[in-house]
Amino acid sequence: MVKCKIPNSKLGICKFVICSLFVISYLALLFCPLFAQEVAANTKKVVMIIAHEGFQDDEFLRPKEILERNGIDVKVASTALSQATGMLGAKVKPDMLVSDINVRDFDAIVFIGGSGATQYLDDPVAHNLAQDATNTDRIVAAICIAPLTLAKAGILKGKRATVWPSEGEQLKAAGVNYTARPVEKDGNIITASGPVAASEFGEELVKALLSR
Repeated sequence: MVKCKIPNSKLGICKFVICSLFVISYLALLFCPLFAQEVAANTKKVVMIIAHEGFQDDEFLRPKEILERNGIDVKVASTALSQATGMLGAKVKPDMLVSDINVRDFDAIVFIGGSGATQYLDDPVAHNLAQDATNTDRIVAAICIAPLTLAKAGILKGKRATVWPSEGEQLKAAGVNYTARPVEKDGNIITASGPVAASEFGEELVKALLSR
């Protein structure tokens, strides 16, 4: 039988490589959870508020997809936790109740339009959320008729904003500078006119969130 001997120099190299791999593995186990926690802490978070019946499908789905594609964590809130239904048939299970939203847990609060969004126009809970988000330097966004909720909450007065075209006069009556643009941004407030502007609305949200 022939025995192969590993020269001392090669044996030393093998020991060094094994020790190095052990140290690297140990450090990976030690720091990976910390890195994961740091990534999670730096992830932008958005809550999208939809009507439980009659939210506008594209105004919800397109911005949500754009936000998530850019690494933004999206939660969905409504007035019930059962399945919500869009005007065009989209189904979504809300993550939380609107009444349970703490705006300090999110970087942006987004009101989605659609025929059912009228439920939030005079809702004091929705108004308080919009006001609290504004007062704590969060991004507040709304699309379609939902900017009326922001106007009724008093946060659009003197601001540039847009809305579903039929509601432009209501914005003006509330002291808002109605621009009729597809998407409008004034400070931390982003508004959009409807489903045709849904993708641009989502991109504007991403740009505003990632620049903070």
